[in-house]
Amino acid sequence: MSATPFEQIANLDRRVHDPARLSILTALAACERADFLFLQRITGLTKGNLSSHLSKLEEAGLVEIEKRFVEKKTQTLVRLSDSGRPAIESYWKEMEKLRQSASRWRPKQIVHAVLALAEPPASERLSS
Repeated sequence: MSATPFEQIANLDRRVHDPARLSILTALAACERADFLFLQRITGLTKGNLSSHLSKLEEAGLVEIEKRFVEKKTQTLVRLSDSGRPAIESYWKEMEKLRQSASRWRPKQIVHAVLALAEPPASERLSS
């Protein structure tokens, strides 16, 4: 028996599913790499929040962070790691499966009620 949409939701990769991390990974999936300020603008996260989420993604092995100096200023560049790109692609495939599963899902109580309504009353059933 296949998992219900609720079981599918519970099994989503939490490293990716968090809204802030999902927006970061989605932005990075669309390009080779991005700098910190671009990610901050596109995601709407504060510097501290973005930094925290990037650290979690780096610890999880989903992104690689490079710091360098440009005109005596630090520039932070972020890219998806070799395991990060498949992780975000897999996530979106799972979300599509979840959407399809949710559109077909019906609570068992409703299914039983519909079946009961389809069954003729006992007085109309043929006796053997």
